[in-house]
Amino acid sequence: MEEMMEEKLPPLDATDAEAVAHAIFDVLDAKKARDIKVLRVEDQTVIADYFVICSGNSSTQVKSLGGEVEYKLGLRGVDPAHFEGRDNNAWVILDYSSVIVHIFSREARDFYKLEKLYGDAEEIKFIGIDDRADAE
Repeated sequence: MEEMMEEKLPPLDATDAEAVAHAIFDVLDAKKARDIKVLRVEDQTVIADYFVICSGNSSTQVKSLGGEVEYKLGLRGVDPAHFEGRDNNAWVILDYSSVIVHIFSREARDFYKLEKLYGDAEEIKFIGIDDRADAE
């Protein structure tokens, strides 16, 4: 049933960075990523418009979250320019040009502190799956 729903999702316009960031948020939220943050960083860096940052509970989940984002966005016609960390247990990065996804282990996230580094960035609030159910 889930596969049929995935195929019905409309293609993403890769030039709409916020729509791509939202789609990534939805995938990570559905797969129980922890502490998902979407930061608008276009005023802080030239490398992207948005960072999507989250944590996995284990090295297996960190890898799985990265694979799931790549797969689900691929179904919608958007592929990453780069995927780093496939063999890394602590930090996976997917580069969608205007959106960069950082998936950390808890320890790596505490060590690198990207949210602190980009502390002036605006945090974009998307509604998670659990929150949507509460709103209905």
